[in-house]
Amino acid sequence: MNSEMIIQIIKEVQKAYEANASEIEKLDQAIGDGDHVINMRRGMKAILEIEEELGSLKPGETLNKIAMTLLSSIGGAAGPLFASMFMGMAKVPGSDHMDDSKTVAKMFSSGVELVKQRGKADVGDKTMMDVLIPVSTLFSDLVERSDLSKDEMLRQLMAEAERGMLSTKDIAATKGRASYLGERAKGHIDPGAKSCQLIIFTICDYLMNQEKIR
Repeated sequence: MNSEMIIQIIKEVQKAYEANASEIEKLDQAIGDGDHVINMRRGMKAILEIEEELGSLKPGETLNKIAMTLLSSIGGAAGPLFASMFMGMAKVPGSDHMDDSKTVAKMFSSGVELVKQRGKADVGDKTMMDVLIPVSTLFSDLVERSDLSKDEMLRQLMAEAERGMLSTKDIAATKGRASYLGERAKGHIDPGAKSCQLIIFTICDYLMNQEKIR
């Protein structure tokens, strides 16, 4: 995976996000601040505005530049959290050579861990971590198996992302604006978890389609 592919993935995520923005906005209006979609759109727009510069960088440098761009363009908690994901990925040795699944799994795990530290949230808190942590754990396990095709691994990651996202519907929030609602937050999927599920689905779909094109 090179910088051009990273940029293309951002473009695919942007398209998927626009197609699902109304749903995510309704989730955020129900239990959040109501600005999640605005912030995510702003961040992706800022990234693509520097597409030419990003394309000239090594993948690790591209990830770091994306992190800095998100920090400066997204307000609220989302900016530091999503920036932490890219920072954590970039700091893993081998981030400039992302063709190996084990390296990518380590990068994803590093990114998730930094988000966890920054947000001080874990599984069960009704946040994006209910998607990111289980997917990261499963990814690290699956890359150690030799009996799985890449497509099967990606399908399992998508299923885990959806399971984590849906799990947030039946739990009370302990972090963020939703925590003020207490038990009233139950019955609503967390918008951050939905965003992460959508992003993971989009990336996995993109990677599976790349294999078919080849």
